[in-house]
Amino acid sequence: MRTGPATESEMRHSRFEFPLGRGFTLLEVVLVTVIIAVFAAMAVPRFSSAAGRHKADLAARRVAADLRQAQVYAKTTSASCTVSFTVATSRYQLTNVQPFDGSSGTYTVDLTLPPYQAQIVSVSFSATQVTFTGWGLPDKAGTVVVAVGSEQRTITLNAQTGQVSIQ
Repeated sequence: MRTGPATESEMRHSRFEFPLGRGFTLLEVVLVTVIIAVFAAMAVPRFSSAAGRHKADLAARRVAADLRQAQVYAKTTSASCTVSFTVATSRYQLTNVQPFDGSSGTYTVDLTLPPYQAQIVSVSFSATQVTFTGWGLPDKAGTVVVAVGSEQRTITLNAQTGQVSIQ
């Protein structure tokens, strides 16, 4: 057994050795688990709220884009194009427009399906539809309100300019 001071080589190697029998106590493990649980409990409501805001924005942008699509279609074909909303089922259709997926039938969007999972709360167009003329102008102004949970977005269509905006 050595009684003198350790050499530099011995000190270098001893720094990287872990003493046997050391580990975490039950108290340390429980404390770390509780801290992680508290952070998770704070993050979940914020995450679900952010997800609702994102889905509401996504649904509003889809409705606005499809109103613009109907307007462009009417201009390019010089024929009227009607967008009909069904509030009860949260669906809308663009008449005379073929679906983009290549299927036959009418272009229909169901906002209750992923990724939107939204509801159409209200439509202020008379008879819940708007028709774009061959010049791309809507026959009336109006709004469409979509919601995901407590998050609501309003899509506004200006009758004079045909401009679509989201609030």
